[in-house]
Amino acid sequence: MVQERELAVRGLMAAEWVGMAYLLFTLVFMACVWSQLQDVTSMLVLRGGYVAATLAAWAIYRRYPSKWTLFLRVLVQMIFLSWWYPDTYEMNRTLPNFDHVFAQWEQSLFGCQPSLLFSQKVPYGWFSELMCLGYVSYFPLMLLVYLYYFVKRYHEFQMTAFVILTSFFAYYVVFVLLPVTGPQFYYLAVGTEKIAAGIFPNLGDWFLTHSDRMAAPGWTDGFCYHLLDITHDAGERPTAAFPSSHVGVTTVVMLLALRTRSKGLIFTILPFYILMCLSTVYIYAHYAIDAIAGLLTGTLLYFIFKRLYR
Repeated sequence: MVQERELAVRGLMAAEWVGMAYLLFTLVFMACVWSQLQDVTSMLVLRGGYVAATLAAWAIYRRYPSKWTLFLRVLVQMIFLSWWYPDTYEMNRTLPNFDHVFAQWEQSLFGCQPSLLFSQKVPYGWFSELMCLGYVSYFPLMLLVYLYYFVKRYHEFQMTAFVILTSFFAYYVVFVLLPVTGPQFYYLAVGTEKIAAGIFPNLGDWFLTHSDRMAAPGWTDGFCYHLLDITHDAGERPTAAFPSSHVGVTTVVMLLALRTRSKGLIFTILPFYILMCLSTVYIYAHYAIDAIAGLLTGTLLYFIFKRLYR
């Protein structure tokens, strides 16, 4: 039965088709703002590399159809997520920035800026390490769920890949069209004194040419803090704040874990999920409303894409 399922995947998987659709969407967007793009050559090279890698993994699978070559195809898609993320900045910085709107909404809803105050109210080194650990567990949690379904529920492995990867691409579409950088970039550009005073100026096209960010708060000598720093240096850009895809995709991962009814898997992921929801605000990555939106949209996307896959 497993061999029949493997051989049945003769064309691209549903998750791969979604990746190709996202690539087409970005090409159309690039064509609309072509004169404003900063590094068109690199962006086109990325897309050519994505198509080549996807087709190469498919060809290997066709030549050697097995569970492991199918897993390779999913792994290729996961690896390219780390390239697609900063690519959203290359596109959305051609549009006006909306951080002033979201910071004002945050202020109206909470009467303060939770991202600015969270680390000040809980300045302990051990708490900082927990927050950093939660944030850097993002991709390991996804890989853990992939591996569980691959080993224990292989008949649903492609569904799992489709739901997670399609959720990513849905968020990336929003990030391209809605430029919000988040506190770590906006607060630095404006100045924390003004932010604390409730002043949220419209920065216009400031982030077209500026990508400096605030250092994350917390215990700077901590091991997890250094891991977070490495992660941010490798791929962080002034983009992708609303909604929080870290919270949204981890919500999808949590729901997939609950679907298995495996207590071991659920209670392994649950603490990291809670840390993730808190850490995005603690380390200045997101406004609190970003995290809330991530929770709501992640839940919605899980049920939509699970049903769509059927």
